[in-house]
Amino acid sequence: MEPILSVRELTKTFSRPGQGKLTAVNGVSFDLRPGERLGIIGESGSGKTTVANLITRLLDADGGRILLDGEDITSVTGRDLRRVYRKIQMVFQTPAESFDPRRTLGDGVGESLRGLSRREARQEAVRLMERCGLPGEFARRYPHEVSGGQCQRAAIARALAMGPKVLICDEATSALDVTVQKEILDLLRGLEGDLAILFICHDISLVQQFCHRVLVMHRGEIVEQGTPDEVICRPQHAYTRHLIDSVL
Repeated sequence: MEPILSVRELTKTFSRPGQGKLTAVNGVSFDLRPGERLGIIGESGSGKTTVANLITRLLDADGGRILLDGEDITSVTGRDLRRVYRKIQMVFQTPAESFDPRRTLGDGVGESLRGLSRREARQEAVRLMERCGLPGEFARRYPHEVSGGQCQRAAIARALAMGPKVLICDEATSALDVTVQKEILDLLRGLEGDLAILFICHDISLVQQFCHRVLVMHRGEIVEQGTPDEVICRPQHAYTRHLIDSVL
């Protein structure tokens, strides 16, 4: 099966006033296949989120290539970028900040449903929210009127509204308590079809439960990769062993 997302030799360097340059991502390469759940783990500052921001074009890469569904999206802008966002969506750590506080959750979920009447968009937003485990009446609530877990479910519903082929979850469960984390993972696990998920997380146990494969990042590089059992139970790289020992 061909990858839905291919990252090749991706590089990003930031200039820090008075401190020189920092290479946040250095030659990162990996594939993500349809239906696969791929985890990226590493300590804060390892480059995980920068990789996500490069793939979603929130940042420009300094080098390398990003292929989405066979198309090179490394430098796309404008109308072409809007087309890309129909195939790739991101769920963030703090969902309330990604919703407009002056608009209801239903409005937020429905804003990407172009081509539908206002009534049809509202009905589809309710359907998507119900699919993500929220009562339909939550479409009339505002972000501050729901819990963090409920808001994250709405954020997932909004991402699914685009019918993406790739969903990037950047620490999407880290701000939630353990019970709600499990519920969100169960929701993501239950999404049907060939939706591929890139799951960025610092919680090794969650990655072990949820992902088919895992990449370990350290100082902007992938230092180890494999199945969760291979990487977590039988780590080969010294940094991976240190990372695992630190949470045991």
